[in-house]
Amino acid sequence: MNIENINSKRLILIVSLLIPIVVAVLFFLPKNIEVGEWVYYLPAANATINAITSIVLILAYVAIRRKDRVTHRRLMLFALVLSVLFLLCYVTYHSLTESTTFGGEGWIRSVYFFILLSHILLAIVIVPLVLITFTRALSQKFDKHKKIARITLPIWLYVALTGVVVYLMISPYY
Repeated sequence: MNIENINSKRLILIVSLLIPIVVAVLFFLPKNIEVGEWVYYLPAANATINAITSIVLILAYVAIRRKDRVTHRRLMLFALVLSVLFLLCYVTYHSLTESTTFGGEGWIRSVYFFILLSHILLAIVIVPLVLITFTRALSQKFDKHKKIARITLPIWLYVALTGVVVYLMISPYY
């Protein structure tokens, strides 16, 4: 095991732990900052970013199935950039505003919370998976990359799609 491999594993571990910790802390911080109207457009922007990410992931999958590595690589980098942009918008929104509560009742409430909980848990899981998958591709360990990508893609796609669903279900209560 070389030093570069050890450093990338450490960085993946640190980032994978830091993101959910920061997001969790945001929910408990006081929100007494005056913000402009622009902040309230961030949830819709995040849903849009998630929808685009879903499309890009599907297109990247199609590209690699067609053996078009160049297109696949470009689309996956775009998906990663979109996910980082999503995270920045998400952290900005939740650091400046109070959380919105879901107002639905009956069976739809259970459906919403099932989708939300699975979305949150898998969003935590997807961070190290994406980072490991990208690291293996960048280091040209394509056999290992392919093995983990088969796990990463469906989870990443689920997280992106359920992000849109969660937004659509809670948007009437903003």
